[in-house]
Amino acid sequence: MTKPAIDIEMVELFIQELTLCRVRPGETVAVLSAGAEWADYAQAFMAAATRLGAGTFNLNVRREQPNQAAVQGRHPLVGNRVALETLARCDMVIDLVGLLFSREQAELQAAGVRILRVMEPFHVLRQMFPTEDLARRVERGRELLMQARTMRITSPAGTDVTYRLGSYPVMSEYGYTAEPGRWDNFPSGFVFTQGDDDGVDGTVVLRPGDILAAFKRYVQSQVVLRIERGCIVEIAGDGMDADLIRTYIASFHDPRAYAVSHIGWGMNDRARWHHIESTRHLDSEHVMNALSFYGNVLFSTGPNVELGGSNDTACHMDIPLRGCSLALDGEPILERGDIVHPELKVPDAVNPPR
Repeated sequence: MTKPAIDIEMVELFIQELTLCRVRPGETVAVLSAGAEWADYAQAFMAAATRLGAGTFNLNVRREQPNQAAVQGRHPLVGNRVALETLARCDMVIDLVGLLFSREQAELQAAGVRILRVMEPFHVLRQMFPTEDLARRVERGRELLMQARTMRITSPAGTDVTYRLGSYPVMSEYGYTAEPGRWDNFPSGFVFTQGDDDGVDGTVVLRPGDILAAFKRYVQSQVVLRIERGCIVEIAGDGMDADLIRTYIASFHDPRAYAVSHIGWGMNDRARWHHIESTRHLDSEHVMNALSFYGNVLFSTGPNVELGGSNDTACHMDIPLRGCSLALDGEPILERGDIVHPELKVPDAVNPPR
């Protein structure tokens, strides 16, 4: 395999990223990759780690199925104990494979390994590069969410759903990780938790402009999700979007796919709601603009292994919603898509249309 040329701009950005992650001399940074995927990133991350005085190597595995990266919790590290034990001895792992929602990732975190997932094209890494102010706001959101026992989400379109909270931890993502055992996604910018297993009830209404992240598509027609005791019991709508959601979930032949998963809100003012349309001519994006854009309510379905739950269904749908209001124990956090809590708000943030 020919070694790819190292992009100097990429190395410099990755040095900044690993500096935020507090990589220091004497540490070991492993880069986990699959086949020829992200080969330029693997080389640039190793060059950046070396510049910071860390030991580094590339653990490259084979992906049996080309579309495996799109299936949550299914990855080529499954069953590979030698590779997993090797990574568990490192200080940090750069994940270019996609370990999210897997028991293998949980095992590495339990061993104290900090993990940084990187699966976005370079223009997105540069555009959404994390800041300490973003980390401060996201961590403050995490504190507020940890204290709450109920979350209510409403919208002019008809959303009215209540989550009972307290059974699951709260996760923060702001784009870098400096603590042992902590996972993050470079880039990102949101906070989330999981409702109690039987504690989510109400209606979620998807309207045009909301995002079906699994399809990298904006909702075109209204969809009504009726939720009882933490599960979707009805998917109503006459348009193509309702058909897509119904057939996609059904295709997994897994009743756990209808479970309501994590819930939270986006706080990255550098993320862009319009990214799907404005970047079609560039390298394919993953989903971090969609999940992180400022003021979105991040509704999701499917697995909850990431939060310590037992649902490891392969069917996961993230659906960022625009224009919603969100309150914790009655205290307003968002009002119609704008962050109103004074410790979380960015005064000059550009909100998407409501």
